[in-house]
Amino acid sequence: MLNDNILLVVLIAVVGLVAITVNFVITTREQQEEAKEKRLTWLQGQAEHILQALAVLREADCKPEIVQKINEHATALLEEVAMLAPDSELFEALTQQKDTADKAFSSPDAFDSDRALKRAQIYINFAEKLILQLARGGKITRPLARSYQQELYWLRITVVADAHLMQGERFKKSDDLMTALSHYRHAKALLVRANIPTQNKKSRMEAVEKLIEEIQPKKPRPQGSLAESLDRLL
Repeated sequence: MLNDNILLVVLIAVVGLVAITVNFVITTREQQEEAKEKRLTWLQGQAEHILQALAVLREADCKPEIVQKINEHATALLEEVAMLAPDSELFEALTQQKDTADKAFSSPDAFDSDRALKRAQIYINFAEKLILQLARGGKITRPLARSYQQELYWLRITVVADAHLMQGERFKKSDDLMTALSHYRHAKALLVRANIPTQNKKSRMEAVEKLIEEIQPKKPRPQGSLAESLDRLL
């Protein structure tokens, strides 16, 4: 009788241990699967934004070294997706998007609509922030990150300014000179306000000034002491 009771206790203990082990394995797998799904969701969001940014940067004729650095980061994210979900629809979709981004090229008509221009502003700004993240992660040096950020900031300004200049040219060709002038002035205002050393934007400023003066020539300054005083003030 005693042996039967001992055997029963052992069996209960074994069953309990097996149940605990099975529960632990199931719980661990569920946690791993949940963590994997969360990681894939994050990777998807990051990769999609970065690939959009890469396409925009190529269309905007961004410096190749900046494009290359961001492209390396995008490739690393896709490699992680391939490791976590090699045969998934997500990996296939991201691979196709990467191919599309790789084929993007610079074009003067790339940002000829308000929607395209807004997209460019959003993703160039995203690229600026991404460069800072790469620096924090030790993937690029902080001095290089600051240099890249300045380049991207200037690219964002010039993309919008150039879009205004293109619009201005179109209105000028259709003899709508006042609308053309308005676009030229918008371009000039963007360049003036840009936090960029004067010598770096001098050539662009001079080109825009010339376009403005072709439509609205500067009035000759009056001679005399008043003109000299104005010269000193300006």
